[in-house]
Amino acid sequence: MSAPLPSEMTPQSSATPWVAPFAVFMLWLAVGPSLGLPQPWESIVRVGVLLAVLLTISRDVVFSLRVRHWIPSTLLGLVVCGMWVLPDQLFEGYRSHWLFQNSVTGEITTSIPEGELSNPLVLSLRVLRAALLVPILEELFWRGFLPRWIVDNNWERVPMGTYNTLAFVGTALLFASEHGPYWEVGLLCGVIYNWYMWKTKSLGDLVLVHAVTNAALSAFVLVTKQYAYWM
Repeated sequence: MSAPLPSEMTPQSSATPWVAPFAVFMLWLAVGPSLGLPQPWESIVRVGVLLAVLLTISRDVVFSLRVRHWIPSTLLGLVVCGMWVLPDQLFEGYRSHWLFQNSVTGEITTSIPEGELSNPLVLSLRVLRAALLVPILEELFWRGFLPRWIVDNNWERVPMGTYNTLAFVGTALLFASEHGPYWEVGLLCGVIYNWYMWKTKSLGDLVLVHAVTNAALSAFVLVTKQYAYWM
């Protein structure tokens, strides 16, 4: 019996490179603290695991990404970063309102132990994860796979950046829920990213926008020492 052609492969099997890195990322957030790994080993292992998944399971997809709009994508990433931090800088105590911190969204706590906030290796690995790994693994899932799967279970036949109201709104809401007490800026960020994906049809540009946003936010955190943005 001859091997199936790529077009004959099941959506479930072909989805793995797009979903696995994000699944591993979320799994680590859930069970990582219970492993009891001390810093900097927790950061080293986490970055190593995510990098290994991206370079093995998702290698072909990752290396196929191309950026088509360098300047607009970079500028948009900076704008989104500004949008992310602006409410808390303009309104004292804004983030402490019950709308943002409650039993559903959780409380704001940094993922880095206080005693490690002066550790250059821990901070460097945190920036690396935020600015390089997270943009790739999240965009593979949030903009590359999930919206197309919502449109059609045979998602690979759905062109990248296809607009569908349910997919657009649904992914924005789910993206917001991932960001806990920052859900409202997460929602706006999800809307902007979804719009830019529809506009450019380029997942590589979405990765760049997301990477610039996270890199700029990391720079802001390191300069201002406002570590709450690193949940």
